[in-house]
Amino acid sequence: MLLIGENINASNKKVGEAIAGGDLQFIADLAGKQSEAGVDYLDINVGSAQGAWQSPEAAMEWLVDVVTSVTDKPLAIDSDSPAVIAAALRRYRGGKVIINSVTAEPSRLRSIGALAAERNAMVVALAMGEGSIPKKTDERLAACSSIMSDLRQMGISEERVIFDPLVLPVSVDTGQAMVTLQTIRAIKSSFPRARTVLGLSNISFGLPNRSLVNRAFLLMAAAAGLDAAILNPLDTRTMSFIALANLLTGNDAACRAYIRAHRKGLLTA
Repeated sequence: MLLIGENINASNKKVGEAIAGGDLQFIADLAGKQSEAGVDYLDINVGSAQGAWQSPEAAMEWLVDVVTSVTDKPLAIDSDSPAVIAAALRRYRGGKVIINSVTAEPSRLRSIGALAAERNAMVVALAMGEGSIPKKTDERLAACSSIMSDLRQMGISEERVIFDPLVLPVSVDTGQAMVTLQTIRAIKSSFPRARTVLGLSNISFGLPNRSLVNRAFLLMAAAAGLDAAILNPLDTRTMSFIALANLLTGNDAACRAYIRAHRKGLLTA
């Protein structure tokens, strides 16, 4: 499973304060710890970047510089703003990159799709258009089909698309976990060469003992065909469940990675 570290995100109060204040050491330490934990990509998001910065674009350029100074892990550029994404891509010198994210909303799809095509980037595509998240599987799949059609016209192949089937908190609607799982299966059936990804922690928002809910849903999603997860890699128990997910879905040849992790003492019950 492809792992994307979620921790450098301004929606977290401490991280937002560190970005706003230009706290290089805090961000560098967070990037280094996630890299050591075994992620494949580091997601970076500056939010509105109020504080020391003249603009979110300037904050994102600084963040790219800081993170890439301490790790060679590729980046997932995460923003609602095409201008912020463009600024990050201009600054970033790495080869592989993920752009997070597009929707079926036409203007956003055109602008971010063009950036992805120019940079040969992978792109996270949210299973929604304009407005709120669809509550039904068929509506989410329709959004994915619309996105894929437009991205193909821009020269972006199915292999470079990572669909996010979206997950609403079960504390709000207990049926939404199953809708997300059904959407993963539908995406994998309709677009077999594309990947799927989830922001894992969304499922447990508003509940106690959130990590327990996250881990259980991770295994269910892996069984449904989940290819990637945006998660906190510093949660050692969740990382143990990643090893289990790879093992139980046939993605760990001869159980080698699981046994290796056990011998290193990395598995936590």
